[in-house]
Amino acid sequence: MTEADKMQLIQELEIEMMADMFNRLTTSCHRKCIPPVYNDSEIGKGEAVCIDRCVAKFLDIHERIGKKLGQLSMQDENLLKK
Repeated sequence: MTEADKMQLIQELEIEMMADMFNRLTTSCHRKCIPPVYNDSEIGKGEAVCIDRCVAKFLDIHERIGKKLGQLSMQDENLLKK
């Protein structure tokens, strides 16, 4: 595998991971904030606030998990070096 092929694979995996995260975020926040029966064609103020909070929490948790996994990965690498 050439360096260009490796970079292409990494980019494709990153795009796939971001698309997956977006889909999970959308599904989760839609389920929590939007009622199954639509009464209006527009999103209400309460729904918009709920969505804003849901997205902020989802992204915050996603970032925390990423940092924790990075720390655990570093610890594993350090243990393997010993």
